[in-house]
Amino acid sequence: MLQSKKNTEMVEVSVASERAEAIGGVLIAFFAALMAIAQMVNGELEEEMMIAHNKVVNYSSWYQSKSIKETLKESELNYLQTLISSEIIPEAKRAEINNKIVEAEQNIKKYGAEKKEILLGSSQVGKENWVQDLDGEMGKIVGVQQWEALADEYDSATKKFDLGMLFFQISIVLGAVCIIIYDNPKLQKVFIFLMILFGCIGIIMSTYGYLVAP
Repeated sequence: MLQSKKNTEMVEVSVASERAEAIGGVLIAFFAALMAIAQMVNGELEEEMMIAHNKVVNYSSWYQSKSIKETLKESELNYLQTLISSEIIPEAKRAEINNKIVEAEQNIKKYGAEKKEILLGSSQVGKENWVQDLDGEMGKIVGVQQWEALADEYDSATKKFDLGMLFFQISIVLGAVCIIIYDNPKLQKVFIFLMILFGCIGIIMSTYGYLVAP
């Protein structure tokens, strides 16, 4: 009688263990598939983030080149104004110097407007203030600040995906442990619960990362 009861308990344990192993295996495959999808999306976001960072560097260099040109014109303007005020320029040459002063002032104003558009972007300065073309087209400038904001958004999104993948990995490890401890169905249930919990957190973090991505 005792032997029969013991055999029945062992069969029940074995059935429960096999069920837990089956559930654990299915969950491992499920969360592994989700992790693969998260890795793929995260890879694309990281690529976009690198593009944005490169654009920040390129447009910052472009902005600096305009600043250098503006500074040179300001120096030229100061020099010409000094020549006029010193009265060492003959009267016959003053008209020519004045024309160069006007030209320098116009260039300074032009470079200032171009710097503003490169810094803020065409969409921010308004169509009436478009002065800098990009590949021959006006109004196409994405400003340094806009690229920086995009890079920060991509960075934030990739961090969320990284956390999501971490939780997926923990979930898969817990599933593997669940399969290993086949002789303890109660403990297996605990690991299955933890596996689902960490997997759901991974889903939430990955979804959040996708939603905050530009």
